[in-house]
Amino acid sequence: MAATGSPSLFPLLFFARISGLIVAALVISWALLFKSSFLPQSSSHEDLIYAVLHPLLMVIGFILISGEAILVHRWLPGSKSLKKSVHLCLQGLALGCGIFGIWTRFQGKDGIVANFFSLHSWMGLICISLFGAQWLMGFLSFWNRGEVRMVRVKVLPWHIFLGLYTYGLAVATAETGLLEKLTFLQTNRNVSKRSPESMVVNCLGLGLALLSGMIILAAVSPKRQSLQSKIMFKDSTTKYLSS
Repeated sequence: MAATGSPSLFPLLFFARISGLIVAALVISWALLFKSSFLPQSSSHEDLIYAVLHPLLMVIGFILISGEAILVHRWLPGSKSLKKSVHLCLQGLALGCGIFGIWTRFQGKDGIVANFFSLHSWMGLICISLFGAQWLMGFLSFWNRGEVRMVRVKVLPWHIFLGLYTYGLAVATAETGLLEKLTFLQTNRNVSKRSPESMVVNCLGLGLALLSGMIILAAVSPKRQSLQSKIMFKDSTTKYLSS
C-alpha cells in the first residue's frame, strides 16, 4: 500500500536550495557592490577585507553550510555511517567558518570590547559557543563507537533539539546584525530607506527567514519511506489479528 497521503520532501529540499542560492547571491552582492558601507573612511584596506569577510563567513560559511549539514540525513543515500560522516564534516566546516568570522571582528582598530557591545555580538558569541558544544556532543555521542547505545538513544532528542535551536539562533543573530548595520547606515551615512542597498539588505533578511523555515520544516518532516513502513506494519498487524 503506497503512502499517498504523506508529503514528499523534494519540494522542501528544492525550495531550501533555491533560498540558499538567493541568500548567497544577495550577501555577495552586498559585500562587493557596497564595500564602502562596511568601513569607516579612516580605516585601512586590511580592515575593509576583515569587515567584508564577516558577513560572508557568517552567512555563507556558517548558516548555509550548517543548514546543508542538517539536511544531509534527509536526502543523502547510503549508510548511517556515511551520513554521520558527511554531517559531522559539514558541521565542522561551518564551525570553523563561524569562529573565523567572529575572529575578523577582533581585528578592528577600536579593540575587542568596542566590537562586542550590542545584542548582535552577544547573541553571536552564545550561538558559536552552543554550536561548538553541540558539535563536540555529536562527535562523542554518535561518532565515537565506544559510546553505549542506550546513552546515544537518550541523547539523540536533545542533539536534534539543540541543533535546530542553534541554527534558528544563528539566523536570528544574522537578522539582528542586518538590522544593526542598516540602522547605522541610515542614521550615520544618510542611506535612504528606499536605496538599492537598503532593498538588498531587506531582501537578505527575508531570504534568511524563508531559508530557516524551509530547513527546519524539512528536518522535522517525516520521511515517506518511514510512513509507508508504519502503514504496512499496521495493515499486516490488522490482517493477522482479524484472521
